[in-house]
Amino acid sequence: MRHVPVHIRKLGRTDMHVTHVSLGGVGIGGMRTTDDDEVGIGILTRALDRGVNYVDTSPHYNESERRIGLAFRRMGGRPRGLHLSTKVGLHPARRGDYSGATARWCVENSLRVLGVDAVDAVLVHDPPSIDPVLADGGALEALEQLRSEGKLRWIGISPRDHAVLQTAVRTGRFDLILTFSDYNLVRQTALPVIAEAASAGVGVILGHVYLAGMLAGPDPAEIGNNRGVPERFRPDIPAARQWWVWARERGVSLRAVALQFAMRQPWIGTVLVGADTAGQVDEFMEAAAESLPTGIWDDVDARIASAARGR
Repeated sequence: MRHVPVHIRKLGRTDMHVTHVSLGGVGIGGMRTTDDDEVGIGILTRALDRGVNYVDTSPHYNESERRIGLAFRRMGGRPRGLHLSTKVGLHPARRGDYSGATARWCVENSLRVLGVDAVDAVLVHDPPSIDPVLADGGALEALEQLRSEGKLRWIGISPRDHAVLQTAVRTGRFDLILTFSDYNLVRQTALPVIAEAASAGVGVILGHVYLAGMLAGPDPAEIGNNRGVPERFRPDIPAARQWWVWARERGVSLRAVALQFAMRQPWIGTVLVGADTAGQVDEFMEAAAESLPTGIWDDVDARIASAARGR
């Protein structure tokens, strides 16, 4: 295994200096794989061994928090220098509840499961509207109180709806946003809100750069035929396959191009990757550092511009 340099970026106005590629907790929790604690713990351990210093999880990700807590106990505690975030709003026991009381319950439960006294950040997980989050007695008010108690340091939000993201940024009360599925080779519709967040000093975390695995290397059509693509992503299969064909014609790794496309955007602080095995962690880290042919980005930018004109 060759050494891959780890690049660090400051995450908005926070004091977190995080690795450009970070680890999402879905794979750790086994949401896409068999239920095996050792696999989940192995994913986290390998990421730390490869220099990753930011891990994002959620009680929504099946066993993710519990396995991270198990790993920390084996390590003798949370590793020094590891930044950790979790979420409120989609806990299986209180799904879709964005009240302050539930936000407090979720945070305190997550701290217990993770085996830590505090986390670096808590994000409001996929709210369909900003209203219950900002309401008197809502989640944001509770998170601000929990921050004053030292149980978290930074507050973020991770909705799919760009209007919710934009409103959150404009309140000035959120330190981080997590946007997903909408800044990648297939579409870049999140770019305006990413730019606005960065301009406001709000740290930007990017998820789903591989669009449910369709830009990770295998033929997207085969993944789709095997029903390996969630229903909401299935309309993206033709565009993803065009990128797959393009990469094969040029003899380049689509996995590397897709990941480095996001990493090239200076407004993005870190790109989450969701590994299902320890080996996939190695693959993603290699993709982040893979040398690509001269002029490839001119080609990529031209294809994206052409697609935009055709819409």
